[in-house]
Amino acid sequence: MDNIDKIKKLREETGISLMECKKACEETSGDIEAAKELLRKRGKMIAAKRSERQTKEGVVSSYIHQNNKIGVLLDIRCESDFVAKSDDFKNLSREILLQVAAMDPVYIKEEDVPDEVIQKEKEIFIEQIKDSGKPVDIIQKIIEGKIKGYFKDNCLLSQLWIKDETKTILDLVNENIAKTGENISINRFTRYSL
Repeated sequence: MDNIDKIKKLREETGISLMECKKACEETSGDIEAAKELLRKRGKMIAAKRSERQTKEGVVSSYIHQNNKIGVLLDIRCESDFVAKSDDFKNLSREILLQVAAMDPVYIKEEDVPDEVIQKEKEIFIEQIKDSGKPVDIIQKIIEGKIKGYFKDNCLLSQLWIKDETKTILDLVNENIAKTGENISINRFTRYSL
C-alpha cells in the first residue's frame, strides 16, 4: 500500500482532515496504527485548547429503545450552528444517546459527583474490607481503585464506549472536537425507563 492509499485509509477511518492524516503518516513512517494513536493524542491536545470556548449552539436529541421501555433526552452543545447541523455531530449525539440508554450513567463527569456521595461510597468500601487484615496503605489503594470504578460505572464521560471498549466517551467526544475544530460539551441528559 503506497503512502496516498494509507492517507486515504486513515482519513476514512478517523474523519480527520487530509493534511493532518498526511502529517501523521509522515511522522509514523506510514504505520497506520501508530498514526491513529498520534491523531488521538493530538485530538486530546486540541480538545484541551478548545475546552475554554463557550458552547452556545447544539441540539436536543432523543432516543426511544425498540421495546418502548427506555427513552433518553440529550442536550449536547457546540460552538456553531454549522457544526450542530453536521452529520458528525448528529452521529456523536446518537452514540451518546445509545450509551446512556445502555449504561444508565448518573452523572456527566467525575466532578459532578457530590462529595457526600463519594464519602458514603468510601464508607461502604471500608466496611467491606475492614476485616481483611491488609495494611492501611493497601486498604487506601483498594479504596481509591474502587472509587475510580464507581466513576467508570456512574459518570458518562468516564464510561467505556459500548461499541469500542478501547475508548471512553470522553475519548469519543475529544475525537469529534478534533474533527470539527470546535468545543463540544454534554450539557445534560435524562434517561427514562419502565
